[in-house]
Amino acid sequence: MREISFPSISVVIPTLNSSTTLSQCLSSIASQTYPGSIEIIVADGGSADDTIKIAEDFGCVVISNPLKTGEAGKAAGIKKARGEIIALIDSDNILPESDWLVRMVRPFENPLIVAAEPIEYTYRRSDGTLTRYCALMGMNDPLCYFLGNYDRYCVLSGKWTGLDIRSRDSGDFLEIELEEGKIPTIGANGFMVRKEALKILQPRDYLFDVDMVAELVRSGMRKFAKVKIGIVHLYGKGLISFTRKQLRRIRDFQYFKSIGLRTYEWTEGRKKGITKFILSCVTILPLIFQMIKGYSRKKDLAWSYHLPACLVTLVVYTYGYIEGIIRPRAHKRSSWYQSG
Repeated sequence: MREISFPSISVVIPTLNSSTTLSQCLSSIASQTYPGSIEIIVADGGSADDTIKIAEDFGCVVISNPLKTGEAGKAAGIKKARGEIIALIDSDNILPESDWLVRMVRPFENPLIVAAEPIEYTYRRSDGTLTRYCALMGMNDPLCYFLGNYDRYCVLSGKWTGLDIRSRDSGDFLEIELEEGKIPTIGANGFMVRKEALKILQPRDYLFDVDMVAELVRSGMRKFAKVKIGIVHLYGKGLISFTRKQLRRIRDFQYFKSIGLRTYEWTEGRKKGITKFILSCVTILPLIFQMIKGYSRKKDLAWSYHLPACLVTLVVYTYGYIEGIIRPRAHKRSSWYQSG
């Protein structure tokens, strides 16, 4: 029998006032049966709660992230990482099975596969309505459904992405080949990548997930894997939390794009998808039909979030887009906290 080699892993977790979720995240990592070496690097943006104490109690390497954002934390953590594989896990992620890491590294036995990601979001019965809704949709931003650009299994579509991407079923995972102009929004929430591959990226202060993937593809590294396993993403509690995160998303995107730090091009189907999204929100009926369709496929009252989530996204993104034209600014982190 061929002996399996387990590469060393560096788990990179950006944090900022993440005490409500971090213990669950780190407990799920500590419970892994992975036989290889694991180091956990927590890049903290100046937490005022118990985040750092929790990280130290779990034996994590804690480093400072003065730029505060999750993207800056990932960049800082990767610079300190010593593992052969970088695992980008957020403080609100939970690894749902003890063999999660073992299954996630299997695609790397193929030297041509540069990175791997779970194929779906999963959830527990006790998880909040918003977390369950995002898991059922396979995305945290409902606009992505209309664009067809998402990266986790969506109950509405029955697919893990709406893009036309070449894939081959290898049993435990799908081997996919990406090309410029057809890159789904992968790169976060359990994304694992060879550290060697990241050497093509110049040292930087921010690491934007999908931009990183686009740069890997442009450099010729096109083979990725979607592993047939899930990951829990605790996305917050209620529409206030959702609104807050959508505003942060659009503000940050507009600001970092204005200073030339965002490079990913939302190309294929963008105008058509945005138009369809706006019309669906204005007329309401398509959203109601999608809620009914989703409930018929997976009976969960979390589908009730679809209509308000889409309307909130339309209003917040319209406001953020106009604000970004007039006066782009990054979302303030002074009072930011991670809700579970």
